[in-house]
This record gives sequence, C-alpha cells and structure tokens, in this order.
Amino acid sequence: MKNNLIYSLTYNLLAQLPESFKLSGSSNPTKLCHVLYLLFLSLFATACSKDVYLFTSFHEPATDGLRMLHSTDGYHWKDLNKILLKPTSGSQKVMRDPSIVQGNDGTFHLVWTSSWRGDLGFGYANSKDLIHWSEQQFIKVMEHEPTTINVWAPELFFDKSTKQFTIIWASCIPNRFEKGIEDENNNHRMYFTQTADFKTFTVTKLLLDPKFSVIDAVIVERKKEDFILILKDNTRPNRNIKVAFGKTPTGDFTNVSAPFTKNFTEGPSVVKVGNEWLIYYDSYQDKTYGAMKTTDFEKFTDISKQISIPEGHKHGTIFKVKKRILNALLQK
Repeated sequence: MKNNLIYSLTYNLLAQLPESFKLSGSSNPTKLCHVLYLLFLSLFATACSKDVYLFTSFHEPATDGLRMLHSTDGYHWKDLNKILLKPTSGSQKVMRDPSIVQGNDGTFHLVWTSSWRGDLGFGYANSKDLIHWSEQQFIKVMEHEPTTINVWAPELFFDKSTKQFTIIWASCIPNRFEKGIEDENNNHRMYFTQTADFKTFTVTKLLLDPKFSVIDAVIVERKKEDFILILKDNTRPNRNIKVAFGKTPTGDFTNVSAPFTKNFTEGPSVVKVGNEWLIYYDSYQDKTYGAMKTTDFEKFTDISKQISIPEGHKHGTIFKVKKRILNALLQK
C-alpha cells in the first residue's frame, strides 16, 4: 500500500514537470516514472531506517506512568508529551526509574521501581512497538530476604553474545553490611539476577558492596571483557556519581573512582554518540539536568551547557530505535 502510494505520487509529479526537465532522449514517461520511483523509495527507506534516540522518563509524583524524550543527536531532547504505559503493579503502583532494552528479536523490555518501600520486586512489561504493551507483571527478586526495605531503580543490560538479560537494582537489608555513615534503613547495596525469557530467573546475588551505600547503577559494555559500572555513592554528604570496572556484566567491579559530578546528583543515564560516551544525571538539589562526556571513563568534561532537557524530566535510560518507531510514537 505504501509503495503504491509513492508510485502514484511520483507519476503525478512527473506529469507536472515541463518537457525540458525530463530526461534527455526519453520518450517513455512510464520508464522515467519507474526510475524516479526507485529513487524516492530508496530515500524513503533511508529516512525510515535512520537511528534516533529515546530517553525513558517519569514526572513526579510518578503516578502517571511512562514518558519519553526523543533526540536526533543525543544532545537536544524533546518531550513526546504523552503517557505510554500507566503502572498497575506493586503496592504503591508508581513508575519510577523506567529502564528499557531491546532484545535480539526486536522486543522492548521495560522494568521500573513500583514502590518507595515495602515491595520485594519491581514492575515489568514488554512491547514490540512501545505503543502496545503486554500485561504488567510484578517480578519478585528479594522475597528470600523478608527484611528487605525496598527494591530501587532496576536497570536492564542485554548481552547480545549470550542472549542473556542482566537486571541490577539497589536494596537495603538492615544490619547486613558495614554501617558506615548511613542509617541502617538507608544502607543500600547492588544486586542482580539474569534471564533469557523473563519467565525464569537466576538466584539473586550480590553485585556490588563498595563498603558504602550505593544506588542507581548502570552497566556499560566498552568492549569484550571490559565493562563499566556507573553508580551513585548514596552516603552523606557525598551523594555523587562514580565509576567502577569489571570483566563481565556481573563483576567483580573494582577500582571505584573518585566522583566526577558534584554532590546531590543521581540517576546516571549513558549513551554513546560517535566515539564519546555521554553520561546524563539528575542534579536534583539544583532542579536541573547535567551531563558529562568521556572517551575513557577516567577524564570527564562537563557538557551541561551543551544539552537541552525538557522541564520535569526524571531519570531513565537512553536507547536507540529506528526512526519509524519514533514516527509511530509521535502519531499515537
């Protein structure tokens, strides 16, 4: 249907052109139309297949549901200004920290924080187009630890070579770890589970104990056997963002760096643009959004003045999609 429309438009356009504009020596307008049709079809396919960026989002108090920003360059973002999925799972039924990753079959998988406290798991749903969603599920990952206070900011990582999804999150289990400066009800560590189908999951394990309260971690694969964990040091008065290094998506992550953001920053979101990694973060005390760029995760340059983020945006994850996916979302 779409190809027939393009052909018809091409033929009608050709009929409007003056004879002098048509191909020299061509006495067959149908042949000329076919050439132009193939050209337009190629241009149309290129435009639809171009990658763009999406940034999952929510607005406080997180009761409305999944929002998204979109960008063509990874620096300047616009809001879709629509709710794509309203949360129904969990005790509080909110949607915070939405994380999306796409599997090899094209399915988008979404996880999110479903409650501030009390939940022993997180929300989950999937979609082929980000418009039509599966039935929401509540995935219990900490029920073996009944004193767990919370399950915060689940984050997805997909390993294309093993076809395994790794899900990481922060939980607080009072009196489990070295107390440090934090209250026992705010002394978080990072945990993980893995799955290939979101039906069966590996036993929950500890991902990171840096000897301080840690939340909001994101896994980045730099190259084979070279992974970065971007994390928030949640201890007072720090509350800033650091990195650690490991050989697999599940660690062991070591050599935790000095902070590369100021205090009162959280929710790192990472995207590679060209040869540079951009790390967005929520500067929540200032009620602004900031970003750093790096090529090696050792030296960081502040690019906060080079980005634009719509007001009200709260942190999620950044991922690439074909432009046709974004076009469908804009038309929804």
